[in-house]
Amino acid sequence: MNTGSFPPPKQRGLIVHGLILLVLATVVVVGFFQLSSADVGPGFLTWLLVSLVAFAPVPFFAYRIFALYRANYEIDRDSLAIHWGLRVEDIPLSDIEWMRPAEDLTHPLNLPAIPLPGAILGLRRHPDLGVVEFIASDARKLLLIATAKRVFVISPDNPAGLAQTFARATELGSLAPTEAKSVYPSFIVAQAWESGLARYLWLSALFLNIGLFVWASLIIPSTPLVALAAQASGGVLQSVPSSQLMIFPVASLLLAVAGWIAGLYFYRWDRERTLAFIVWGSGALSSLLFLLAVLFIVTTPV
Repeated sequence: MNTGSFPPPKQRGLIVHGLILLVLATVVVVGFFQLSSADVGPGFLTWLLVSLVAFAPVPFFAYRIFALYRANYEIDRDSLAIHWGLRVEDIPLSDIEWMRPAEDLTHPLNLPAIPLPGAILGLRRHPDLGVVEFIASDARKLLLIATAKRVFVISPDNPAGLAQTFARATELGSLAPTEAKSVYPSFIVAQAWESGLARYLWLSALFLNIGLFVWASLIIPSTPLVALAAQASGGVLQSVPSSQLMIFPVASLLLAVAGWIAGLYFYRWDRERTLAFIVWGSGALSSLLFLLAVLFIVTTPV
């Protein structure tokens, strides 16, 4: 036996999170188009709030889909590695005190808050085990791994197979000593923040988007009409309600958030960090271009 790969159940989790993401994206798109045609007033503010509230959890659920899709538990004669998106826990086999199914506990485990299929994640305190960290997808296949640090709860699709592989690996002994490693998504953010260039690009995109939202909000009440498009015949500028300017800050924000997340993904590897800076730079540049587009529209005579 050299290695063993024991992925968690993924199908139900991917379907549930995909449906949630689809509903949220639909609400955002509908709200986006309603904003483009609504007049300034309560209806406009309502659709703006609905769009922003629906968009806020989109990156969260998108990351959960990515994390579950890439999730895996890998074991060899030296260590047990837990991969869950940007979360990595590498546990030397010598640090594992015991491994057993959750059904063997005298006191049942309390699941983390809002345990969706495919994302049973978080910390809970157990009366016998102390702090327990869930990195699992299926509550029906929970397997406990006890270390001196804490107890981890995982959910391989074949819990018995992983436990048997662990027993055989322990009997064979380690080939080479390994060190325990814990990597959290927040560590990637903190590591990137230490780069002056990354901070500059992040803050530039942030302030450009804030300025764009504030500027559009000030223009809309004082300017009833703007020239947003040209008609098909004769190239005559078409006047539209100024509320449609809100399209620009919303689109700019969507691109900026997507670019920030994509940059963090590439920043994990040294060889890909140049690409991460390119993505973040493109996000800041796109925000600037949206700002210039609003300036051009506002200064164009109706």
